[in-house]
Amino acid sequence: MSQTITRRGAPMNVAGKLPQPGDKLPPMRLTGSDLADVGLDAFAGKAKIFNIFPSLDTPTCALSVKQFNARVEAMNDVVLLQVSADLPFAHKRFCAAEGLENGVTLSMMRDKTFAADYGVLIEDGGMAGLCARAVIVADADDTVVYSQLVSEIAEEPDYDAAIAALENR
Repeated sequence: MSQTITRRGAPMNVAGKLPQPGDKLPPMRLTGSDLADVGLDAFAGKAKIFNIFPSLDTPTCALSVKQFNARVEAMNDVVLLQVSADLPFAHKRFCAAEGLENGVTLSMMRDKTFAADYGVLIEDGGMAGLCARAVIVADADDTVVYSQLVSEIAEEPDYDAAIAALENR
């Protein structure tokens, strides 16, 4: 199954299907900032916001990381998972430079399984192999309560809707 998003109006295909409200999160294996493998079990018992994006080296991606960090600051029972293909070193450098401490950065540097399983793997064009911009919110039991695949990759996600989904879970 494939979905279509755009980059400045040019279509790109995205593999898989974004988890929808009511779905259970698929298993995942990503790379943490310490280069260790990280799965969903590391965040058991916490609600989750997945902020998924192509690369911190783009203005919209950087802005989304800053926005979500600010919005979850007072939410003790929520973990913010910031996922991209960037190397963990780039994640650390960016967060340190920006003073961001409220999220967990995760890289899909070792394989693209996460992106395919979560319906965000860009299949073609200049961004092939990167993640599409998406937000997935899940409760403490890993049931999705909100998801958004941003149709134009240069646009920001709907922060308010993601936060509202957390507050209404």
